[in-house]
Amino acid sequence: MDFSRLKPKFERASTTVIGVSADAVAAQNKFKAKHSLTVPLASDPDRAMIERYGVWVKKSMYGKTFMGIERATFLVDGAGVIRKVWRKVKVEGHAEAVLAAAKAI
Repeated sequence: MDFSRLKPKFERASTTVIGVSADAVAAQNKFKAKHSLTVPLASDPDRAMIERYGVWVKKSMYGKTFMGIERATFLVDGAGVIRKVWRKVKVEGHAEAVLAAAKAI
């Protein structure tokens, strides 16, 4: 929600925010509506991009291991170069940190 809240500031910094998940578009649309998101979401059901970015990882919960998406953020410049990576993202203050980094490049 913070990325949606800060969307005008990202736009002023010439930065586009796109969320990516393996969920189908219909599920993403429900999620966007439920959380009043204004940033675009991209669907990667075959996980081609997710795996290339290295965020399809082994996770564990309640003693069980499974494969899932690691919450991560990649700041990519206009030439397509990854300038900064945040792994195992915590929501609190994250969007503001990404915005500051985007303004710095």
